[in-house]
Amino acid sequence: MLSIAIQAGGQSSRMGRDKALVPLMGKPLIEHLLERITGLGDEILITTNRPQDYAYLGFRTAQDSTPGAGALEGLKTALRAARGERILVLACDLPFVNRDLLKHLIGLSDQADVTVPYRKGEYEPFFAIYTKTCISAIEESLQAGKMRMISFYPSVKVLALDEQEMAAFDPLGLSFFNVNTPGELADAEKMLKDLD
Repeated sequence: MLSIAIQAGGQSSRMGRDKALVPLMGKPLIEHLLERITGLGDEILITTNRPQDYAYLGFRTAQDSTPGAGALEGLKTALRAARGERILVLACDLPFVNRDLLKHLIGLSDQADVTVPYRKGEYEPFFAIYTKTCISAIEESLQAGKMRMISFYPSVKVLALDEQEMAAFDPLGLSFFNVNTPGELADAEKMLKDLD
């Protein structure tokens, strides 16, 4: 069973308001993502500390046991709450995720504990598949004060997709365009118009 967990628990400080619910071409940003992932998993879960704001979507939500503790705590929340053994974790602010690239990622995910794109010298931990076996390694990292999303990667088996492999599905890399600021929101509006 594959769960899809959308991470909507961030502070959205650069946007100035909850970015997942910011309108993009007339509908909340998170709805653009939901349209692109419908049917890919067995369940959709939204991690948020404001579940009432997302109730209208009709999906199960999960709250951090320690709100404000950061992204790695949010990942632990998602993995614990998910019903599937494998969990596709996506940031809420990715309006252009490529469905074929996600399918490819899912197809590889039984080979490792973490299946994650690696581009421009960095992992993309908010566009990755994790197994429940990662929970103990995440807890150990948190207890050691290591808060980075990838701090537990050395303790688990990681399968990284390189840029050439991803380009076969998403040549422009638009899957990783995220909307953090009003300027990026304006860019996304223009890109959507150009894609029409």
